[in-house]
Amino acid sequence: MKYFFLDKRNRVHSRNLYIINSPLPSMKKRRIKKNGKVGYKRKFRIEHDALGKLKIPKDALYGIETQRALQNFPISGLKFQHEFVQAYILIKKASAIANKKLGKLKGGKADAIINACNLLLEGKWRDQIKVDVYQAGAGTSENMNINEVIANLALSIIKKKRGNYNAINPHDHVNLSQSTNDTFHSAIHISALIEIRKSLLPNLRKLEKALLQKAKQFQKTVKSGRTHLRDALPITLGQEFHTYATMIHENIKHIEDDSKSLEELNLGGTAIGTGVDAGRQYQRRVIKEISRATKIQFRSAKDLIEATASLGAIARTSASLKTLALDLIKIANDLRLLSSGPATGLDEISLPAVQPGSSIMPGKVNPVIPEMLDMVAFQVVGNDTTISLATQAGQLELNVMMPLAAYNLLNSIEVLSNAIFIFTEKCVKSIKANEKKCLEYLKKNPILVTALTPHIGYKKAAEIARQAYKEEKSVQKIVEGKKILSKQQLKEIFNYKKMTIMKK
Repeated sequence: MKYFFLDKRNRVHSRNLYIINSPLPSMKKRRIKKNGKVGYKRKFRIEHDALGKLKIPKDALYGIETQRALQNFPISGLKFQHEFVQAYILIKKASAIANKKLGKLKGGKADAIINACNLLLEGKWRDQIKVDVYQAGAGTSENMNINEVIANLALSIIKKKRGNYNAINPHDHVNLSQSTNDTFHSAIHISALIEIRKSLLPNLRKLEKALLQKAKQFQKTVKSGRTHLRDALPITLGQEFHTYATMIHENIKHIEDDSKSLEELNLGGTAIGTGVDAGRQYQRRVIKEISRATKIQFRSAKDLIEATASLGAIARTSASLKTLALDLIKIANDLRLLSSGPATGLDEISLPAVQPGSSIMPGKVNPVIPEMLDMVAFQVVGNDTTISLATQAGQLELNVMMPLAAYNLLNSIEVLSNAIFIFTEKCVKSIKANEKKCLEYLKKNPILVTALTPHIGYKKAAEIARQAYKEEKSVQKIVEGKKILSKQQLKEIFNYKKMTIMKK
């Protein structure tokens, strides 16, 4: 495995290239035999902190602060999303590069830290970042877990024993110019914005396109509209699907606008936004490095103290995701209604059959994809409630509920992205119109009498509608029988397609 050192301009120098055959010792446990039974004995090392000493598994890359967190928070088994951890490690790498350029971190230490970060960014030894989501406030445990893993991996790279923090220290070197309070907060912004732009928005645009294609395909399918789930004026199925496409388009715009606030980072603000132990030069360099790596133009928050104390940008982004979720619920439930039956429901559209619908009723097929979308959207609404509570729970100079906000925001982005992709590919693209059923309902719809109101008045039109319901006849038949208007007038008035077009 190859590792390299960088010069002051972050360029590789081949003369510094060297190979470590086994930078990490084997993680196997020692096999023992006692009283005729075979078992395994794990070796430990001793580490110290301000509270005392603890035994750490000798092969672990994490250290004493992670060990305390593992003992204190065996809560859910939930770990932070891969994307969040990636963003956090990127911050550590960018910080090491910035501190090296500023002369605050010696080249050998900086290069070892940078190389350790590169390995972790490739996905290696990520099982060592293992603290539960429900942990110490503000995310100190997560920050130290990452700091310790980077430090011990860097120690292995320079052929030092793990835990030899005199050589490379999790606090003094990996965490140099940083605090949990600015790094954790910034990692939320970076990871969320990357995932929104990489996954969520592209999948939303594909959904919008698929809905527009259906709108065009169904533009001649006239059907009965419904308000209050009761008969209403005619509409085309294409107009209904165009409405769904417009809803998605509006959500795309709102998510784009609201998530722009995530471009602001409080890096360099350290503990409370005053920048102690960091400085303006570090702040500029670390954000420039992150922008270069992510190809997103991140910038420093205008007020670092406010950016440290408030989760406002996270709350705004989550709120836009909740609005999207509410609209998706409406669309999913409309499709469930329109496809209901088929023998005893509306059956105006057919959804693709993707799996059997019942373990007891043969031949039953359910709208499983819209049902899945509903469940995902419900989760996102719940996540937003949690984020709202976390946002208002900050006191004075810091909001310590950041771990909860981070997990829920990224969870919303992830499940929405995946669900929208599946909804588009396995449902929307294969929807078919049942034109015969649409026309059948429309002809029986007594509310078509509304078109007569300008000619005979509201009162007489209402009487005809009541008669149509009572006798189960079409409005057109009743009016023809009463000979109120000529057949030519009725033909012109009851032009269903024309009713769906707004007059100029």
